[in-house]
Amino acid sequence: MNSKKKRFSIFIKPIFLLVDLVILIGLIFLLNIKSSTTLIFPVYISISWIIISLTTDFYDTKRFSKVIHTLASLIRQFVIFVLVLYAFIGFFKQPVISRLVLGKYFLISFFTISFTKYLLLFLLNKYRKVLGGNFRTVVVIGNNKKTNQLIETFKQRSDFGYKFQKRFCVREKNFSLEYCFDYIMSNQIDEIYCSVAELTNKQLREIVGFTDNNLKVLKFIPDNKDIFTKKLSFDYYGYIPVLSFREIPLDDPINKFVKRGFDILLSLIVLICILSWLTPLIFLLIQLESKGPVFFMQKRNGLDYREFYCYKYRSMKPSTSGKQTTKGDARVTRIGKFIRKTSIDELPQFINVLKGDMSVVGPRPHMVKHNEDFARKVDKFMVRHFVKPGISGLAQVSGFRGEIETDKDIVNRVKYDIFYIENWSLLLDIKIIFLTVFNAVKGEEKAY
Repeated sequence: MNSKKKRFSIFIKPIFLLVDLVILIGLIFLLNIKSSTTLIFPVYISISWIIISLTTDFYDTKRFSKVIHTLASLIRQFVIFVLVLYAFIGFFKQPVISRLVLGKYFLISFFTISFTKYLLLFLLNKYRKVLGGNFRTVVVIGNNKKTNQLIETFKQRSDFGYKFQKRFCVREKNFSLEYCFDYIMSNQIDEIYCSVAELTNKQLREIVGFTDNNLKVLKFIPDNKDIFTKKLSFDYYGYIPVLSFREIPLDDPINKFVKRGFDILLSLIVLICILSWLTPLIFLLIQLESKGPVFFMQKRNGLDYREFYCYKYRSMKPSTSGKQTTKGDARVTRIGKFIRKTSIDELPQFINVLKGDMSVVGPRPHMVKHNEDFARKVDKFMVRHFVKPGISGLAQVSGFRGEIETDKDIVNRVKYDIFYIENWSLLLDIKIIFLTVFNAVKGEEKAY
């Protein structure tokens, strides 16, 4: 019952919050930002930061969180913070505060808090690894491939702060839950990890009852059944626990707002800086080989399977054929080969992004006819339509773009698309964009 005494983990999040508030308030006075009332701006910033942090779970950093996840959390926090920051001028009618000064304050705050957060996390990891502090003792119930991997992780990643004590093999003849419970209590074990595949329902109930009554943390290692390999989410409907089969980050209004804002900003940059002069040039080059429109429009299926017209620069001779482009296709013009090889033909889809039919990054949309075929023969193909389609996607930068030559091509494309949908982050989008540009410059084998 007293296993949690001398546990200082509960102070980590408040300390992180306090450090950030000191930075935010200190920078106000350092940059000499003055409002009509001396305290109104610091109070506004402090309250706003706390509310945003609670909304975004900014301080909910796990022991095993990756660096990129922390960066995603920082970007998400500051995207909202900058909106709240500039809202102060209008909401409190503060014309004396310069927008330029607020911009400077925002940038310095972002880099200072980012540096401080990573520094504190680094020191905390070193504290766990070198000094052995802030640790949790754990036992594992089960003996299989996944429990072996978990135990190995506990041993190798001492910076996570877990100390593995003992494994209990369920399949052994002398296995007893009573012995497990006695060991856990006498050695003040903090967390119990159980393999679902090796325990009966009765044993699971006994373990849950024991951990609840003795204030122990219980975690399950999923078995090899398909449902447990998915990214499940757990909710309560009233008092009824409900498992959702798939959690989609872009269903979150904040994530959706951030992605849409990023799409609009990037689309405007491309339309103004590139398409404004490139389109007339492409039109002239196309006319030298094949008379017709500069744009090619084709029906595709998007979010919720709704149809829309997808724009491209026309790279082929006018044709009503819905046949997929193949290597050496006679319909492709000479200029068409170049713009397809460099993916320039896809640039007009930024118009689709601005209209809201597409996103910069997402599962690539297929023709309506192909969608109907794939939906019949490829398992989970329709999951791709839970989000907006993209100009480029994770599947495309992972080698699965262009012509579908075998069933393996479309199956792997769907796997990558589903992974993207379930693990979306703004940083993942940025990574895919950079890889897309790099591949376009390098040239791709299947870009024909």
